[in-house]
Amino acid sequence: MTSKHIINDPKGLVLDSLRGLVYQNPTIALNEEFKVIHSKNIKKDQVQLISGGGSGHEPSFAGFVGAGLLGAGVCGNVFASPNVNQIQKALQIVENSKGTLIVINQYTGDVLHFGLAKEQYFAKNPSSNIRLLAVGDDVSVGRSQGKMVGRRGLAGTVLVFKLAGALAAQGGSIDEVYDLAKYASERVASIGAGLEHCHIPGTATEESRLKADQLELGMGIHNEPGLNIIPLTTSASLVSDMISLLTSTSDPDRSFVPFANDGTDEVVLMVNNLGGISELELSGILGAAVEQLQAKGIKVRRVLSGAFMTSLNMPGFSLSLLLLPKASEGPYTSEALLAHLDAPGDAPGWKWAAAAEPGVYTAKAEGHSDEFAHEYKGTPVAPTDGKVFIEAIQQALKDVIAAEPLITRYDTIAGDGDCGTCLENGAIGILKAIDGGLISNTDVIAAILSLAEQIEIHMDGTSGALYSIFFNGLASGLRAASESLSSTIATSAVWSEALTQAKATLYQYTRARTPSRTLVDPLESFVTAFASNTDDFAASVKAGVDAAADTANFEAKAGRAAYVGREQLALAAIPDPGAHGVSVILEGILKVVGK
Repeated sequence: MTSKHIINDPKGLVLDSLRGLVYQNPTIALNEEFKVIHSKNIKKDQVQLISGGGSGHEPSFAGFVGAGLLGAGVCGNVFASPNVNQIQKALQIVENSKGTLIVINQYTGDVLHFGLAKEQYFAKNPSSNIRLLAVGDDVSVGRSQGKMVGRRGLAGTVLVFKLAGALAAQGGSIDEVYDLAKYASERVASIGAGLEHCHIPGTATEESRLKADQLELGMGIHNEPGLNIIPLTTSASLVSDMISLLTSTSDPDRSFVPFANDGTDEVVLMVNNLGGISELELSGILGAAVEQLQAKGIKVRRVLSGAFMTSLNMPGFSLSLLLLPKASEGPYTSEALLAHLDAPGDAPGWKWAAAAEPGVYTAKAEGHSDEFAHEYKGTPVAPTDGKVFIEAIQQALKDVIAAEPLITRYDTIAGDGDCGTCLENGAIGILKAIDGGLISNTDVIAAILSLAEQIEIHMDGTSGALYSIFFNGLASGLRAASESLSSTIATSAVWSEALTQAKATLYQYTRARTPSRTLVDPLESFVTAFASNTDDFAASVKAGVDAAADTANFEAKAGRAAYVGREQLALAAIPDPGAHGVSVILEGILKVVGK
């Protein structure tokens, strides 16, 4: 892979890109604080669409903001989900009287963050009508492997929100727009192939796991390993294998779309550049795909080609097929879907396409907002020692920062490489908040709420959502425990009840249960051990640390590691990066509390 990039500073790359997009499209505006690209003219009497996710997939998602497509695109850092505040800002910007549909890729971090933002926004604005649809169209993730985390979202998501956006522009209701999007999501299938993984700007160069004569089939868009490593072959042979996977109805684990395969099927074909393959090759791949589909008796009604959802500079491509309905199927006709697809999409990311069958930046930041700041007005609960309480937090955060290289190395093998930097960013933000006096040393509930707020602001990715949900649950648990135990002091008993409630709150938003090779494993072990003996904090920490180390010995059932090849993880013999992060935090707290 190439590690060379033409950029200013890796940390400012996303905003640099968004500013450039505003120069390109005068109909959009950039909210720099929240990294939200949005239309300047939001129609308040029309359903609006929002999409978003980690940056690095351009033109997805900000490049599709425009008439007939998205009202706003929310941009996280590279390969990291945007945080809750960013998403709520986008919801606020597109607020309207008809409803808002959020369409995202099926990834744990995106589902958690967008789901939490939707729920929080609705709680504050009960008259709002917001729907969320997570699209999982990757056929390389079978039902058994993706049972808990769901299939990954690939470029097929773009087809879903193009159809929904066109219907919204024509005056469709929120029910009609959502129903169409869901219908399309269930009839689209995608698969990718890459000659190499991509390189994230600002990170160390990793050695290639592919030989010069190999390619990887089924690669994800976050550097996740694919389905198989196979010998480099011709475009015709590769495309044939990919179309067979997309149209299969005989594999109970990987057949997702109801193709008839009897000569009556009609499809929309999307050939998507993953970022680093030449247009010369891409057109050859498109030709091979059309010919292979025709040879199978599948009629190609429309062709889309270009970069729709990339993976930075990955030299590869993906194929997506949208199966059009037959006349007898309903509730939609193929002509109605094609009309939505052909409708103008006024955004730089939407590529030109023939509405026919194939042929023989000056905007200023909108200013800082503290509208999402937590403000606790309940009865305070004091720590047993305010000085020790703050010092324990600081020590844990400093240890997390020191552990970033190791956690990043683990996550480069078992995930997408961002866990270490996500935890580090959160730790740095909280330490600054402590230095600024924003973390209370007299009220543990207010302190925990402030911690959760700083995590939402500074910690990206799945870790940010999980930690934020847990700490919000912990604050509620502390309030409930102090009331049930009639204590205004955060005793061990109060902490134990609160931790148990926080764990239960987290379990409402993740299906991961021990053993799952996630941060849930050490968290569950620590909380359970502490509940059984609140007098032995050191033993509880040891239980959590041991559980984190044990994640090296069993199969991933949740988190991004669930997409990684089981044999590869077994050979690496490393603990889960998120679980290791929890163990670092627990040991850091013990260094101070155990003195």
